Amino acid sequence: MGSETIKLPIIDFSDLKTQTETWESTKAKVLQALEEYGCFEATFDHIPLPLLKSVIDETKQLFDLPLPIKLRNRSNKPYHGYVGQYPMVPLYESLGIPDALSPGKIQGFADLMWAQGNPSFSKTVESFSEKLSELDKIVRKMVVESLGLDKYMDEHMDSTDYLIRLQKYDRPRSDETELGLTSHTDKNIVTILYQNEINGLEVLSKDGQWFTSQPSLDSFVVMIGESFSAWTNGRLHAPYHKVMMSGDEARYSIGLFSVPKPGYEIKAPEEMVDEEHPLLFKPYDHHQFLQFYYTEAGQKSPSALKEYCGV
Repeated sequence: MGSETIKLPIIDFSDLKTQTETWESTKAKVLQALEEYGCFEATFDHIPLPLLKSVIDETKQLFDLPLPIKLRNRSNKPYHGYVGQYPMVPLYESLGIPDALSPGKIQGFADLMWAQGNPSFSKTVESFSEKLSELDKIVRKMVVESLGLDKYMDEHMDSTDYLIRLQKYDRPRSDETELGLTSHTDKNIVTILYQNEINGLEVLSKDGQWFTSQPSLDSFVVMIGESFSAWTNGRLHAPYHKVMMSGDEARYSIGLFSVPKPGYEIKAPEEMVDEEHPLLFKPYDHHQFLQFYYTEAGQKSPSALKEYCGV
């Protein structure tokens, strides 16, 4: 079980304007949280509560569809299409919408799932994703500014696409707590998670303690992936996390993942490398790394990225 002594920092992103005292103080909190925990809880008033409720309702309806329909969500990239039916994590099921903010992508997904389409699903998920991407951009802008890497701002902000993953963790099949998703680090840039009222996400602290994240119904968990950690030459911490399920209700969550574009080379800026911070990783392509990560060797490695391109 997670430790009850550690709680994620809560950072408010409401009414932010650049070049103000509030922006600067919030920026300092973001960097500190990502250095120490690799994640934090965010409040963000750009997404109204009715939209948050609607996106959970639409997600529940999606997972009520028959399995053969959900299996239409195919991709040749790992975790970009339907994932489920895994013996190791039998409670877990998810669907993906790659390049989600490109015109027509979410509607195309809805047309694939529902014969007559589903305008309510498309409109809700599209609005939610567009607004949540604003938070992703704010967090990344703050990190780049904090590290003094402003000259790389445009390149960094233009280097990603967005993947939406809609996820369900079924209730345990016994009275015992059961594994919902195995311990892992995310491999992308930034992950932002929104969930229903059922908790289960646990994060590993730097000193080796598992603690439970307990966001409210109007907040989000913002987490750093290995790609952002590598780009900052290890300044940011990409935390291990897992999902543990208990109780008698399913957990639903929606993740917005900023993902490096194919062909984009992740390379730590020279300003991030010095005697105190020697270079950790050679330049690499995220999608080529993922191909290695999902091989038997990549899955067995205690640090796949280090094995793939570590210095």
